[in-house]
Parts: sequence; structure tokens; C-alpha cells
Amino acid sequence: MDIANQTRIDDFILLGLTTNPFIQKVLFGVFSIVYACSFLSNLGLILMIRAFSHLHTPMYFFLSHLSFVDLCYSSTITPKMLADLTSNTKSISFIGCAAQMFSFAIFVIAESFLVTIMAYDRYVAICQPLTYHSIMNNSKCWELVFGAYLISFLAAITHTLTVFRFPLCGSNKIDHYYCDIPPLVKLSCAYSYARKLVVFLVAFLMWLTSFPIILMSYISIISTILRINSSKGRSKAFSTCASHLAVVLSFYSTTIGIYLRPILGLSSNSVDKLFSICYTVVWPLFNPLIYSLKNMDIKRALKTAFCLDQVPGHS
Repeated sequence: MDIANQTRIDDFILLGLTTNPFIQKVLFGVFSIVYACSFLSNLGLILMIRAFSHLHTPMYFFLSHLSFVDLCYSSTITPKMLADLTSNTKSISFIGCAAQMFSFAIFVIAESFLVTIMAYDRYVAICQPLTYHSIMNNSKCWELVFGAYLISFLAAITHTLTVFRFPLCGSNKIDHYYCDIPPLVKLSCAYSYARKLVVFLVAFLMWLTSFPIILMSYISIISTILRINSSKGRSKAFSTCASHLAVVLSFYSTTIGIYLRPILGLSSNSVDKLFSICYTVVWPLFNPLIYSLKNMDIKRALKTAFCLDQVPGHS
């Protein structure tokens, strides 16, 4: 196809979640509350980890970065979506669309690597407790986090250039509420198959890098826990990774639902949007809730922050 003869798209129209005015108002109210809670809880978790010395450990260091990533990628999507729910014109510029997709990609990919790093951290803590502090020292933690951000940046650049390097043409309507890769690739007027292949290969390499590490880490963790003689010891060991395991299961079940279904031909626009809502709006609130409700160190910090440890009846 002759790219020079195609009409270049300068801006896009986001079709959003619904055209019903009443439902739009309801969604605006609900998502505004969820986003505010998500933003404040993730920010609060970051500040709390920095403020309390008993949280200055590798696990909480990684958790603070996980909260930072959740806060950032939610903020690249939700404010624009909320604005569109109250506006008749749901347009976004070509540059704005590319920037939104790049920002979302870098933080989501970083999240997958941070979850992987946290699985490795739990593996070392449970399977090699005597050498934990020497392995997971301060410099090693920073190297792992920096590596996660660097790889995420390179992968996000690859995705963005793959989608936007050559002209998108035809309709400028995106049947979504943000600039996601699958609906944008549908607008390709050249090299459509090559773009899909590059996107798939990058996503597959990210999965191949992270998921096997998580799987092998938890196989080793579970095997080690089962060899502990006392039930109290097994319970204590499992409690140190229960929160992270819940995060892993939720994260991968959602991402598989979003990205595997189109490949298997099981995709529909309405269901895809529902999965994306869970991923972009609800999920960033999920992590701090899991760690706040299930983790004793976080509960202790919360009690101290709100002076509940000084109130009779609290401990």
C-alpha cells in the first residue's frame, strides 16, 4: 500500500464507555471516588514506607515503587476519562494519544517487573533466610528497580514507535476510552501485520521474562514452607508472601484476560472495556488495600500514624 497516498490522522475521537448521559454521570461519580481513593492510598503508602523505620526493608522498598507505578499509570488514564464523561467532545491529539499510550505502557510493564522482583525477594527471604540481607542489599535493590524501569522504557518506546511511526489512516474514531494498542493497530493503513507481530513479540518477551521467574519462585517457596515442621512456622512463612501472592494472581488474571482474549479470537469491545476498567481504574486501588489489610507491619504503621496504638483497646 502506498503510504504517501493515505490521509494522516491528526487527532482522534475516543468513543468512550457509553453514550447514555445518565450512565455517564453515574460512572463519573463512581470513578471519581475510586480514583481519589486510589491516588490517596498509594501516595499514603509511599509516604508511610518512607516515614517508618521498621518499613525500611527490601520488600517495602519494592512495594513503594509498586505504589508509585500504580499511581502514575492510573493518572495517565483516569483524569482524561473523567473529563470525557462530562464533555461532548472526546477528542485527543495525535501527540497526546502517543504520549498517553507510551506513559501507560511504561508503567504497566514496570509493574509486571516489580511484581517479579518482589517474588524473587520473597524467594530469597523464605528459601535463603541466612543470606537474605547480603543478597538483597541496598545497591542490589536499586539495581533491580533501575533495571525494571529501563527495560520498561525501552519496551514502551518500541510499542509507541511500532504504532505511531507509520501513518494511521481511515477513521479517526477509537472504540475505547483511552489510547490502547489493540484499537490503534486496527487503524493501521500500512504494515498492519508487522505492527501486530512486533507488539505480540514484545509482550511475549516481557511475559517470558517475568512469569517463569514468579512461577519458579513460588514453587520453591511452597516446597520450603511444606518442609517446615511446626504449623506455626508454616503459617508465619506463608504470611510473609500471602499479600504478594494475591497481587500476582490478580495482576496476571487481569492481564491475561485483556491481551490473550483478542489473540484467541474471543474479544468483544464491551468486554474488553470492562476488563480495562478493572485494570486501569480498580486495580491501582487493589494493591494498597491488600497490603493494608493483610500485612501486620503496615497495620502497625497505620495505627502509629493515626495514634491508635495510644488508644485503650488497641495494640
